[in-house]
Amino acid sequence: MQKNDMAVIEITDIGVGGEGIGKIDGYTLFVKDAVIGDRAEVKVIKAKKNYGYARLMKVIEPSPYRVEPRCRIARQCGGCQIQAMSYDRQLAFKEQKVRGDLERIGGFSPELIDLVMEPIVGMEDPFGYRNKAQFPFGTDKEGNPVTGFYAGRTHDIIANTDCALGAPVNQDILETILAFMRKYNIPAYDEKTGKGLIRHVLIRYGFTTNEIMVCLVVNGNTIPHVRELTDDLVRIPGMTSITMSVNTKRTNVIMGDMYEVLWGQGYITDYIGETRYQISPLSFYQVNPAQTEKLYSLALEYADLKGGETVWDLYCGIGTISLFLAQKAGQVYGVEIVPQAIDDARKNARINGIENAEFFVGKAEEVLPEYYEHRKTEETDRNEQKQIAHADVIVVDPPRKGCDAALLETIVNMAPEKVVYVSCDPATLARDLKILCENGYELKRVRAVDQFPMTVHVETICKLTRNFTL
Repeated sequence: MQKNDMAVIEITDIGVGGEGIGKIDGYTLFVKDAVIGDRAEVKVIKAKKNYGYARLMKVIEPSPYRVEPRCRIARQCGGCQIQAMSYDRQLAFKEQKVRGDLERIGGFSPELIDLVMEPIVGMEDPFGYRNKAQFPFGTDKEGNPVTGFYAGRTHDIIANTDCALGAPVNQDILETILAFMRKYNIPAYDEKTGKGLIRHVLIRYGFTTNEIMVCLVVNGNTIPHVRELTDDLVRIPGMTSITMSVNTKRTNVIMGDMYEVLWGQGYITDYIGETRYQISPLSFYQVNPAQTEKLYSLALEYADLKGGETVWDLYCGIGTISLFLAQKAGQVYGVEIVPQAIDDARKNARINGIENAEFFVGKAEEVLPEYYEHRKTEETDRNEQKQIAHADVIVVDPPRKGCDAALLETIVNMAPEKVVYVSCDPATLARDLKILCENGYELKRVRAVDQFPMTVHVETICKLTRNFTL
């Protein structure tokens, strides 16, 4: 195929970025906005040797799974890649994505996957689920301030204050800020020039408590007429925290290193199950609380704690999983690289009256191996036979890149009875499971959880047990 060639193809799969995938004479084409089952006319816009990218020109025969997106700008915006596909088909696609990676990358047999894989956990209402949103600000061609989301693969803002995935109150907050900017001629930040004041607004919403946080990210040290802005925002029911984070760097990083309280307190509270969490502007906190409770309940179920176990929770964030596990474990140790998150984890343990959870700052791939080597040396020096560097259960919830090789090696050496692996990327999950299962572990349970409806992302939770016959 060559650039500008036209073709008619059937879409048979979805790519990692949400593009439809189809073939013509064995040549693979990736087509944005196409849905599995579409028969479509496409135009090649970029051609490689074995694959290319094409623009959707016309849907000749729409897929039986094609639906009208709830959001009017879903096709322009980069946030919801598969909103035009029915939700039941989204769930089937995500489940198959996990199965496919386990088989292709992990090397697990279809028969084993059939045995261990449980039905995906979906949502009753897959909209309005996000408790966190970050909105960039800019200026339109008429010079008016706008906010919304970046168009896919660009930093061009698609103006929109009514995101279908966010809490409905977000629209009131954004309209209030835009009105304030227009009234007092407060300029939005311009990435190209580095000038302007308002860069982003971070909004967090507590679905259980109805508490609201607004954090304004600014390219300066003050906001003119800030009292008028806070007076307007506090009229919104539930407003609890209004803060400002200074970021004057020419960078794609959204938040500054610190934040200042403008009104109220520096955090909101929310619950996952019966556990209460304090959430600051810089806290990592799962964005879908309804599904997070289901996910963490599965983690607790897979860990199968009896009351006396020692548990390590790696990549623990603000202690969300750790505190769930501490309710049933003897002792929990959490590890996280972000110092602010560990401060929050310790605070969250205190406010929940949990005394059997201890937290360490550092990279999980460094802290656990160092702990193991130190304790192993200590054991040798004392000539003791008992295993000091001990864990009954290790829980990992790594970033998209998966677990470091040294961490996996340490897990194998510590030989916990169970490993519970929570993953946001099925490909790196499958890679890591292969390593663990080649070193004495058996895959017992796998379940996908749809944390991010309308997107291609999927969470997966797995249970592995040590094979004591090896």
